[in-house]
Amino acid sequence: MNKEEIEKKIKGLEAMMEQPDFWNDKDEAQRIIKEINDLKDELEGVGKYDKGNAMVTILSGAGGDDSEDFSRILYNMYGKFIKNKNWENFLVHSNENDHGGYRNITFEVIGKGAYGNLKNESGVHRLVRISPFNAQKKRHTSFSMVEVIPKLEKAGEIEIPEDDLKIEFAKSSGPGGQNVNKRETAVRVVHIPTNISVHVESERSQQQNREKAMAMIEAKLIKRQEEEALAKEKGMQISTTTENEWGSQIRSYVFHPYQMVKDHRTGIEVRNIDKVLENGELDEFIEAEKNL
Repeated sequence: MNKEEIEKKIKGLEAMMEQPDFWNDKDEAQRIIKEINDLKDELEGVGKYDKGNAMVTILSGAGGDDSEDFSRILYNMYGKFIKNKNWENFLVHSNENDHGGYRNITFEVIGKGAYGNLKNESGVHRLVRISPFNAQKKRHTSFSMVEVIPKLEKAGEIEIPEDDLKIEFAKSSGPGGQNVNKRETAVRVVHIPTNISVHVESERSQQQNREKAMAMIEAKLIKRQEEEALAKEKGMQISTTTENEWGSQIRSYVFHPYQMVKDHRTGIEVRNIDKVLENGELDEFIEAEKNL
């Protein structure tokens, strides 16, 4: 809907609220009020899921220990940011190496406006530093990809044909799996047409993990639809290949030969790296990206 259509619909719904029998059906009345608020948010540029919770995945690029350590650094950075906001952080799945780094890690962010604030963190993050894993102390460039999707409370937001899904089960390595003997509680779901996949092992039962995995698959498809709509609005083409996604960097964290964090979309530069990575002070980047 365009602006005029949204305004017209709001006006019509608000006229319904003025009717003397409006509250006779409380459920219907609350539905109408929610629809008005959603339409007003849309009018202000707030997305449908922006006020809700988020799911964040950090995936290490090629580069072994250095990239996996960078994913750990990013996870800690987001952890501090989440703590600063008085939000909550729950681990869903992690694949950790022997040095405490992550090949990949997925976590839930619970807090009002979590998705709206974090969604533009999606993209490739780049780290330049003297490698702590290199005996010659050479400079090394590492990459990690961050993906942020809305956290859906349950599956069913969009319809996915069963034939489009591939579902696999495995023994869980997470806390849930340790309490259910050796049953296969971990779930991996692949959306075949897009090759989008998720792995969940945070819940105690296979059914709970399956439900969460399905909600995540839907959220990833919703995120893709949002990106396609935004790209269409701006007259751009959206990349659907992993290779192109890894080629598009959104932010660099440079320790050597100088110190700076630079966002490549907004041009925002911060010289104090610890302020960003250690303290999780990301608001300057997030607010600038919202205003693009």
